[in-house]
This record gives sequence, C-alpha cells and structure tokens, in this order.
Amino acid sequence: MSISPFLRAPFTDITGGLVSHQMLGKCQKEEMRYMDCLEAYGLDRGRVKCAQIFEDFHECQTHTKQFKRFMTMRRERDRQIAEGKLKGDDKYVSPKVDSY
Repeated sequence: MSISPFLRAPFTDITGGLVSHQMLGKCQKEEMRYMDCLEAYGLDRGRVKCAQIFEDFHECQTHTKQFKRFMTMRRERDRQIAEGKLKGDDKYVSPKVDSY
C-alpha cells in the first residue's frame, strides 16, 4: 500500500484529491482519522498502530462485513423456509422497526 507518490510535483498535489474521499465522499471522516493517525505515527509504525482505524475505513468503502451479515441472514431464512418453519406470507416479512 503506497500512501505518498514516488515523485512529488505540483501535478500530484493538484490531482491527489481525485483518489480520496474528501470531496463529497461518504467515508470522509474515516479517511481523515486514518490519515491523521498515519501522520502522528509515521507510515511504518502507523500501519500497525492504526490497523483498527484502517479496518473501519476499509469497511466503509467495501461493506464486506455488512454483505456477509446479509448473506448469513438470507441463508438462515432460506434454511427455515426449506424446513417448513416459515410458510406463506411469513416467508418474506420484514422485521419490525424497533427490532434491533
């Protein structure tokens, strides 16, 4: 993972914002926390010290944990349908609003 460009020039400063989430990105806060942590500890120590913050930032970008939860719930619902526990209109009933 490379954070800073190999060659730094005015062009890299101008175009650096294109690959970040700071311009209308949904992960602005997570990215900023990660960059602040890297700045505080440096690149080498920061990768170890800021690993949890990076995981939060990565989840914000990719939604992998959220998708795994969704697939687990779908498999459970399909299992219950196959066993006959859910029938008719109960197969695809959404949870109540305050259920979590």
